[in-house]
Amino acid sequence: MNYGYIKVGAYSPEMRIANCKYNSAVIVKAVKQYEGQLSYLLFPELSITGYSCGDLFFSQHLLDQAQLQLENISKSTKYSNMVIIFGMPVRHKNQLFNVAIVMQSGKILGVVPKSYIPNYAEFYEKRWFSSGKGLNETISLLGYDVPFSPNTIFQAVGNEKASFAIEICEDLWAGIPPSSYHVKKGAHMIFNLSASNELVGKIDYRKQLVTGQSASGICGYIYCSAGSNESSTDLVYGGHTLIAENGRLIGEGKRFSFESTITIGEIDLSLLAHDRMKNTVYMEDDIELSYQYASYNLEELTITQLTRQINMTPFVPFEKRKLHQRCEEIFAIQATGLARRISHIGCKKVVLAISGGLDSTLALLVTNKAFEKLGLDKKGIIAITMPGFGTTNRTYDNAVALIKEVGATFREIDIKKACLSHFEDIGHDPLIHDTTYENVQARERYQIAMDIANKENGIVVGTGDLSELALGWCTYNGDHMSMYNVNCSIPKTLVKYLIEYVKNFEVDKHASHILSSIMDTPISPELLPPDENGNITQKTEDILGPYVVHDFYLYNMIRKGFSPKKLLFLGNQAFKEIYHEDDLKKWLIIFLKRFFTHQFKRSCIPDGPKVGSINLSPRGDWRMPSDVSAQSWLDELE
Repeated sequence: MNYGYIKVGAYSPEMRIANCKYNSAVIVKAVKQYEGQLSYLLFPELSITGYSCGDLFFSQHLLDQAQLQLENISKSTKYSNMVIIFGMPVRHKNQLFNVAIVMQSGKILGVVPKSYIPNYAEFYEKRWFSSGKGLNETISLLGYDVPFSPNTIFQAVGNEKASFAIEICEDLWAGIPPSSYHVKKGAHMIFNLSASNELVGKIDYRKQLVTGQSASGICGYIYCSAGSNESSTDLVYGGHTLIAENGRLIGEGKRFSFESTITIGEIDLSLLAHDRMKNTVYMEDDIELSYQYASYNLEELTITQLTRQINMTPFVPFEKRKLHQRCEEIFAIQATGLARRISHIGCKKVVLAISGGLDSTLALLVTNKAFEKLGLDKKGIIAITMPGFGTTNRTYDNAVALIKEVGATFREIDIKKACLSHFEDIGHDPLIHDTTYENVQARERYQIAMDIANKENGIVVGTGDLSELALGWCTYNGDHMSMYNVNCSIPKTLVKYLIEYVKNFEVDKHASHILSSIMDTPISPELLPPDENGNITQKTEDILGPYVVHDFYLYNMIRKGFSPKKLLFLGNQAFKEIYHEDDLKKWLIIFLKRFFTHQFKRSCIPDGPKVGSINLSPRGDWRMPSDVSAQSWLDELE
């Protein structure tokens, strides 16, 4: 069981310049050490000879020794099912080429020559090597007639996702890297053998190239550079190793070591295939280049633990700087979207139901910002607090204080009398605290909001968030409806951070204190009566499970298309220090059941701004039948 992951390693070895016997022994030792642990092992450019041999590349002896050690590596790794990729100089038709050797079980699968030969600044490679660009031939090495071309795709038998191609150092730095074509022809992974010297600031650009190419190619990119034992006559090499996946750096090794170093990571082939399938423009192929294809037998290893860090909150960036930037941008998108809608309609008033909870607080803050953008009188924000059977003093006081702090028009309409009258009309016992008891309150509030919007010639601004939509935790034709919902694509785990951003950068100290109190309040619809001390008794997360877990499942299922078993596997990786697997499974079952069952609520949601990669609007991002069965997903968990 590997959940679609494939394990790769980038190995920058201890080496000796022009000592092919020593260098090949290091390669063989690494293969033996990581056999059964990796499916692929990548070495640097010219790893048998060393990159910095200079005019020794003209030496017949050096070339013969490289050939001899190629044979030694072949014999010494016959037992290994791991695909190994290493570099050496190879003579072909009276020319010398800088090539990558792709080998498995001692058998050469293909030889890939470097396309772009640098000959500027500190590089003089054209003095020794010819370009392989345009070659599409075969070559005979160790008795194997194999492809000899930069345009070679290596395909795993029975697993088309495990296909890869090769770049060598400068190829990546070209205006249009060869890998831009390789991925269009089916390569899901690119392995780059490199010998990149270190200069001030070069590391950042190198990482940008690797991550950027993995993003534009929707591929895994494994990069391995020659280490510090290369010649230091004029240059220093750092042995930089990088593993990237679709724009994200998932592994990086330390530099400037005189000993061998390795970076290990897992490429999620199932995610890459999902994203390519989803991106219909990506696979439009108008490339007329000729390609060769070489097959190999992939040994897929069982993976029980990932080397990468799994973010518990995928909607929330790790770094504070990025989090600040993200919140600033999202808040601006929300406010701009609402301002555009208000401007288009031509109204100057909006109505919000303010509960003192997180969602309605964020909606009020967004509305306040939109009115500032439009230069409208804040009195046009009609903020209504509507105490019901579950309203506590804390949420009521926070709601009132925030409305007044914003400068909105404050209105209070107690809904208890109207709800009791409605209970009598429909023959419901108010002592029975069931769904009817709860939803009568939610619908009463939004009936009031809608009617006041009509009366004031305004619109109702919705407050429900993305997580509630995903779980169906909203009252149909109650808080489910509005004329425009500013929170429709904001997950619950992000709401608090957006409010915190506003607290820190958009309001004064007094408002900041109110927002702090709201942020510390338990999440609750407050539809059931409080306890004898006036505290909230109906806590959403006690019923559904933690929103942080549900948002984790939501992101990975919708954005990445992961299966239930993979969701649970990743959940265990992310939350292993916090929650037990049994609880994670229980909450995943709740998530799947509610997500599938409540699609009908999402099929008719109001307009609202998309702010991230996940949105459940039926008009754009998520279209699903309302009567689809979740049984197959649930069966997989069992």
